[in-house]
Amino acid sequence: MAEHALTLMLAVARRVPALDQAMRRGQWPRELLTQLLGKTLGVFGFGTIGSRVATLGKAIGMDVLGWSARGDEKRARAVGARPASKDEILREADVLTLHVRLEPETRGLLGRKEFALMKPTAILINTGRGALVDREALLEALRERKILGAGLDVFHEEPLKPDDPLLTLPNVVLTPHIAGQTPEVIHDGLLRAVQNVENFLKGSPTDVVVQPA
Repeated sequence: MAEHALTLMLAVARRVPALDQAMRRGQWPRELLTQLLGKTLGVFGFGTIGSRVATLGKAIGMDVLGWSARGDEKRARAVGARPASKDEILREADVLTLHVRLEPETRGLLGRKEFALMKPTAILINTGRGALVDREALLEALRERKILGAGLDVFHEEPLKPDDPLLTLPNVVLTPHIAGQTPEVIHDGLLRAVQNVENFLKGSPTDVVVQPA
């Protein structure tokens, strides 16, 4: 999941899909791209995935700001991120990536108000849940170039319909909710499920909880 988030950051910043398609049409585009080295990465959510994304961001030379929905600043500091308020991150982040759980408190976490605070050069990455972002506010921000672009692996309705307006926007990189689809993730997930059942039968269940949709 964390690797996929980083991949989407780079794909949007470096316009990889658009440049690939242009070259396949026989073009040789020359344009300025976005460098992530020295930029600010804002991470919303510091569970296992968010913490790993912060580590990867630091590894490519980004400054990392972190916000936890539960106010857990220790996890952010543990990976070299500076804890910050939600609004502070919205104003300062060059890339904003979402890794919070979808709960009543986080549904619509980003709306028109939040997009208005973001830089026009900012990139939004969402590999969490589509409903973390207000759909109409997202479409408006992308169409009107209130932000530079977005990399999305999750959507309000899946799979996307053929007439979904996201498919027409040139400043979006889309992947089909596939960030966690690797043999390693499936293997580890199965082992974790078996371990959880064994622990339950022993009378000491682990704290793995299935989050309701």
